[in-house]
Parts: sequence; C-alpha cells; structure tokens
Amino acid sequence: MTTATEGLRVVVADDDEDIRSLIVIAVRKANLTLCADLPDGSSALAAVREHKPDLVLLDVSMPGLTGLEVTSAIRADPEIASAMVFILSAAVDDTAVAAGFAAGADAYMTKPFSPNTLAAQLTALIASTAAGPNASLPQPPAP
Repeated sequence: MTTATEGLRVVVADDDEDIRSLIVIAVRKANLTLCADLPDGSSALAAVREHKPDLVLLDVSMPGLTGLEVTSAIRADPEIASAMVFILSAAVDDTAVAAGFAAGADAYMTKPFSPNTLAAQLTALIASTAAGPNASLPQPPAP
C-alpha cells in the first residue's frame, strides 16, 4: 500500500546533530525520502537548489543562513518555490511563529518534539497540501 508521502523528497537542516537525528527518524517514519541532512542554512539552500525537494525541514537558528532566510530564499526562487517548508524552532512566542509564516513557512512546530508527532505532522501537511488550499492542518497535541 502506498501512502501520500511515499517517494516525496526531503532536505533537513538543523545545527544540532541530535535534533537532526530525531528529524531524520521522523522523515523515515513518514515514508519520505531523505535527500540531505545538513548542519547550516547555507548548505541547506544549496541542497534545496540541487535536489529540488518536495519538503524542507528547517531550524530557525543556524549558522550561515537562518531557517527564515532559507525559507525566504526558497519562496523567491521560482525553481524551488513550490517546496513545502516546515520550520522547527525552540522559539514558542507568537512573534517567532508569525515570523516563520511571514517568511513563507507552510508549518511551524516547536521543540522539543517526538519523532512520532513530527512524522504525523509531516503526513498531515502533505495530505492538506494535496487536498488543496482550503484544507486545514491539524494542530499537534499539547506537550
């Protein structure tokens, strides 16, 4: 049985190796194909331009370019603008979340997270995108 996520390509960027490992676990649980997992925003943007993934998972605070800068660059480039962008951040205040969406993110999740919850949110994002612009993304349960 195939799923909506099967075969979709992903680039992951987070400067914390342990967090990046958890994100990779979630990507695999969601049946997504990992193209690259990287420790900084500059290499993430290069990988997005090279691989043209369906989904990009970004930390906000990274060396080189921030996740918000990478998101803005993705949205400004017609070759890669269609990629879904999922922001992961330790910043939980409304201003930080609003900045993520203002930069062009499709989804925003706060850290810490479980790989199972992230995998479910990735699947929900992909399903809502496939369902069209009026679909709503379910909110993760409170920690």
